[in-house]
Amino acid sequence: MTARIEHHACFGGTQSVYRHRAEALACDMTVGVYLPPQYAKGPCPVMYWLSGLTCTEQNFITKAGAQRYAAAHGLILIAPDTSPRGEDVADAEGYDLGKGAGFYLNATQSPWAAHYRMYDYIVDELPAWVEANFTTSGARAISGHSMGGHGALMIALRNPGRYRSVSAFSPIVAPSQVPWGEKAFSNYLGEDRAAWRQYDTVELVASALTERLPLKIDQGGADEFLDTQLRPDLLKAACAANDHPLALGIHEGYDHTYYFIQSFIGAHLDYHAAALHAD
Repeated sequence: MTARIEHHACFGGTQSVYRHRAEALACDMTVGVYLPPQYAKGPCPVMYWLSGLTCTEQNFITKAGAQRYAAAHGLILIAPDTSPRGEDVADAEGYDLGKGAGFYLNATQSPWAAHYRMYDYIVDELPAWVEANFTTSGARAISGHSMGGHGALMIALRNPGRYRSVSAFSPIVAPSQVPWGEKAFSNYLGEDRAAWRQYDTVELVASALTERLPLKIDQGGADEFLDTQLRPDLLKAACAANDHPLALGIHEGYDHTYYFIQSFIGAHLDYHAAALHAD
């Protein structure tokens, strides 16, 4: 069942929020959907946005300013919540595990495995819901921030041919090697680090043999998490070692917040639009 719970005119199009049942997560999920003005005349391509720790769908749709650029390019924007929700969904103290911290993986450990299957939701169920309820061209792109940047890069690398383009802001590129990822992965996946590799961008770059989808990344130079949690240097080295195309921009003075995202979101949507409309 699907219900529209918000609806607003925005840059000639509409920004809505829907609630629908997610079978992969065994709970209801909320999803931000921006339909550009061009949608009234025919199918449009889709960009998926994955948000970071503590976020819901609201952070991107209210803070990024992306609708202006989506309207110019005729892009549908899909911004789901970051984790399963509900009274029966497992949670933990702190912001970096449990609700708001789904890490876009399929948990295998109790109590998380019952609901935390964000990988299946983002890869399969959400696009099926989008394409059943909205008229799309079939072309997809994916992007995200921080934990969501990890999700976007990892999902694109694991699913060659599914996305025309991928980008990220301040992504967690090597979750197996940083505190945020080690905490999440050990709880959701257990202590066998071999199971972690399938969700680690740095590890996946080495096996991306069937598709060399370029990785576009922007990172704030004044980000407080740069050297401890994000480590773009590790991805830069992995891409160089495996001859994988990487466009990494370090922007001095910018931090980890949506002030950084809104400063460069236009360039990212320009980038995705070029790929999505390249027919």
